[in-house]
Amino acid sequence: MANSNLAKAKSAKNDEFYTQYQDIEKEIMAYLEFNPNTFEGKTVLLPCDDPEWSNFTKFFAQNFERLKLKKLISTSYAPDSKSLKINYQPTLFETTNPQFDEKKTIVNGKIFTLDHDTSGDGKIDVSDLEWTYLKGDGDFKSEEIKKLRDEADIIITNPPFSLFRDFLAWIMEANKQFVLIGSMNAITYKDVFTLLKEDKMWLGNGFKSGNAFFSSPISNDYADGVFDKETGLVKFRNCCWFTSLDHGKRHQPMALMSYADNLKFSKHKEIKENGYQEYDNYNAIEVSFTDAIPSDYDGIMGVPISFLDKYSPEQFEIVGSDTDIKDGKLPELIKPNWNGKIDRGYVKGKRIYSRILIRHKK
Repeated sequence: MANSNLAKAKSAKNDEFYTQYQDIEKEIMAYLEFNPNTFEGKTVLLPCDDPEWSNFTKFFAQNFERLKLKKLISTSYAPDSKSLKINYQPTLFETTNPQFDEKKTIVNGKIFTLDHDTSGDGKIDVSDLEWTYLKGDGDFKSEEIKKLRDEADIIITNPPFSLFRDFLAWIMEANKQFVLIGSMNAITYKDVFTLLKEDKMWLGNGFKSGNAFFSSPISNDYADGVFDKETGLVKFRNCCWFTSLDHGKRHQPMALMSYADNLKFSKHKEIKENGYQEYDNYNAIEVSFTDAIPSDYDGIMGVPISFLDKYSPEQFEIVGSDTDIKDGKLPELIKPNWNGKIDRGYVKGKRIYSRILIRHKK
């Protein structure tokens, strides 16, 4: 249900979901635990944001000194330019400021910056944020925001789901480090998977128990169990963090059973009853569950895309994907007697969900 609601949100351009403070804190702390100097002396840009109340802006501003930042920049997209039309009301924070402009608040984005103590209290935090209107609407593809991108060292945000691919390409064009929230399904995009395979990005530390809860300006489109009326939050199970910042979790190898032990003791009935089935069309075996990967199998294995949440580059090599096979990049994996479609793996004539092809590192 969560997956279908995410797809529904994308198609309707209702893809503005606002991240909870504790989820941001949990993710960023994972990078600091691995390397306490991850953000030291860095300029962090938070685009696609609503700086006045965004939890990204609040977290990084409040922890400016703890993170040892050089500068924080946060920008918003003009309400009049959003594809999702809502009844916009400027905040009291903005309307009571001398620079408030009734026209600009609708058609211009805003920029918040933080790099010094403006209040005179001897520390740099959220109270020292300074703001002004952008010249344009805050579109990340504009020259105005591109200049801010080029100034930044690290870009962090939860971009609209419908713009994820474009936004990631925009970051990679400038060769910047990043932390982004996106749909797990993005792993299947060719350009995204290539970056994962080449170890230019990976999945982040992750949401607690794999559940992501966001607030949304429009919440009445969601089914019971997805939208919680008491908390006002929308739940998705297929969202994850994508990043180029290192963290400890991705270097922790999975504890796995041997091929033989899985056949005897696996908690998955399918493995115990049917074993590991070889694909009809690939020279590889189907492993439907990440925790059922046999520790002593030397060949190629097809695993779900959710494997990447447990992937350690020291333990496994990513050989490719079923899309790579379809594109002719892995001809050696196609069985010579196969005359059917080369789209995804088939087991006993049944088409399998999208798979990542891996093998153990020796």
